[in-house]
Amino acid sequence: MSQGNRVYIFDTTLRDGEQSPGCSMTVAEKLRMAHKLAELGVDILEAGFPIASDGDFEAVGEVAREFPWIQVAALARANTLDIERAAKSLEKAKRPRIHTFIATSDIHLKYKLKKSRQQVLEEAVSAVQLARRHVEDVEFSAEDATRTDWDYLEDVCRAVVEAGARTVNLPDTVGFSVPAEYGELIGRMVKALGDKAILSVHCHDDLGLAVANSIAAVQAGARQVECTINGIGERAGNCSLEEFVMATRVRQDRLPFTNGIHTEHLYACSQLLSSIITFGPQPNKAIVGENAFAHEAGIHQDGYLKERTTYEIIDPKSVGVPKTKLVLGKHSGRHALKDRLQDLGFDLNKEELDLIYQKFTEMADRKKGVRNDEIADLVRVHVPRAVTVAVK
Repeated sequence: MSQGNRVYIFDTTLRDGEQSPGCSMTVAEKLRMAHKLAELGVDILEAGFPIASDGDFEAVGEVAREFPWIQVAALARANTLDIERAAKSLEKAKRPRIHTFIATSDIHLKYKLKKSRQQVLEEAVSAVQLARRHVEDVEFSAEDATRTDWDYLEDVCRAVVEAGARTVNLPDTVGFSVPAEYGELIGRMVKALGDKAILSVHCHDDLGLAVANSIAAVQAGARQVECTINGIGERAGNCSLEEFVMATRVRQDRLPFTNGIHTEHLYACSQLLSSIITFGPQPNKAIVGENAFAHEAGIHQDGYLKERTTYEIIDPKSVGVPKTKLVLGKHSGRHALKDRLQDLGFDLNKEELDLIYQKFTEMADRKKGVRNDEIADLVRVHVPRAVTVAVK
């Protein structure tokens, strides 16, 4: 299959994301989130792990029925019970995918599975063959791929593709890899499989490298990225969908890849997810964090007010953020304060602005930030003339 520069976005917010502590979702909540993900334009929506619970089984079926134009994936371990359960949950799906997996690293084989490499290879092949009897679209994941012997991993990849897998996922399950190393691994497997299957990546953020590793993988030939909104997921989370997508949009000169994401829905997706689960992204989270488009330093505010691109590489409206925020605090300068005063209806001359700025900085030194009503009160107390003009 010709892959070109099109990267498929596989969203696992409803599956791996939900496995994060505090992120469990009901069927109704999964449907609400799936609706926003469909608007966002994800290519594949992993709706759950059907064997895990009746709720997950139901959620996969409901999502598949509600959004027939989207590929809906159900996760299954490489065994008959899991695969049959996944297949049943996808019975009504128009575009079903069974996503089956088994660990391949020696540490998992020795301590978790207690199986030989040959046993695991045979079980991987059998799982893919069984899944193919139910659906055309089968994805195989080699769990803990980045800590797997590369020669053995290549044998597994070739075998599952021969068995019928259309997509082979090489996850950095424990966030162990670094970009150059991961890129080399993916490049080798892309070369080994050629056009027989799409190479996919699923990166965890234990070392804070999930997005960087995903980018390195795409540069090396991977054409599916598995990610979540707000980067939620096991332990430190997954590759953040919004960060990966916007990196490729902003840096087309270095990352000339395309995807089907409608970026203006990113912020709304983030907000909805935050309302469903027990926490939102940290304030300094890229793209969707509260401070992602906020400026407090006077130098930054002055530059921004003269020309937005001096300090913003992304137009906030392009990701659905209503507007940039100029946060007024002790680091703010006269330019930002004057701009805020004009927004509040006050037109001060230079001397009056200097006075209010002095009073403002005195207040800001004692607070985390200064609210609009507090700024207006300063004007009322120290420049009553301006208040009368504003009222008129």
